[in-house]
Amino acid sequence: MQLIVAAVFSQSISQKDSDLIHQGDTVEIDVVGSFEFDWRGTLNPEGFLDRFDKVTEPVYARCLSTNELADSVAREYSRVLRDPKVVVRIIDRNGRALAYLDGGVKNPMRMRIKRDVFLNELIVMAGGFIDSAGGEISIFRPENSSCEGHRSGNEKSPVSRIIKIADLIAGVDGSNPKIVSGDIVIVSESLPIYVVGGVNNPGVVAFRNEMTLSRAVSSAGGVAKNGVASQVVIFRRKQGNSSVIEADLESILKGSIADPILEPFDTIDVTMKGAEKRRFPPVIERKVNRGNRETTPIRVID
Repeated sequence: MQLIVAAVFSQSISQKDSDLIHQGDTVEIDVVGSFEFDWRGTLNPEGFLDRFDKVTEPVYARCLSTNELADSVAREYSRVLRDPKVVVRIIDRNGRALAYLDGGVKNPMRMRIKRDVFLNELIVMAGGFIDSAGGEISIFRPENSSCEGHRSGNEKSPVSRIIKIADLIAGVDGSNPKIVSGDIVIVSESLPIYVVGGVNNPGVVAFRNEMTLSRAVSSAGGVAKNGVASQVVIFRRKQGNSSVIEADLESILKGSIADPILEPFDTIDVTMKGAEKRRFPPVIERKVNRGNRETTPIRVID
């Protein structure tokens, strides 16, 4: 599956947004003309300046601009200083929460986001969708992981939403959201159907709604020269119960009998010439190595 998009991607985040102080930032407070009241540190889990003991009251900083925090600190310092001039800087943004893109993409990523970036650009960066990608993308935004929506009050954490891949590809309004620090983006993967025996490309076929026997065999390369199309067995295990369904693919293709609808995890065995029909499902070992999310290389998006 390939994602084809045409878009102009933003290359820099606005100055106003870049000034917002996030959880994990290292902040420097400089009081002009007074080294004694200078400070450098991070935020505590509640969003206040951590161990900022130069004033009596805690100072809240999360999702404020540097100018807003400077005003807050100046008000507190004015209790002990005359007309203090305070300058606030974010000196390190590398402690912000990482974003994740995982699931049905070719190259799952951990991301340190430093500019505006949207879902379709990240899918392209990840190499596009894999063949077994499902039809949906889940986006989860943990609480306090970013400042997105904080200024307008339109969005509160945590946030969870579902995007249809078809809508993203078609460019439907609202289907290409901005991805920010801390977001967890999971592309769903289709459940498998196994096609073995006398087919040209035995293996796993991605399940789709209303998938039929003939379509699954076609996806596996069709019946091989040594396969017997009239002798097909479907092994099904559902809710702890096993069943065996015999089918005549030759008659199905001629249109003389109905094409059975498959279910996830069905195993289809096309009998091979000179062999008897299987009475029991074959043992199939599906090797999946998606790696460990926490060891996936970090990509800086700036």
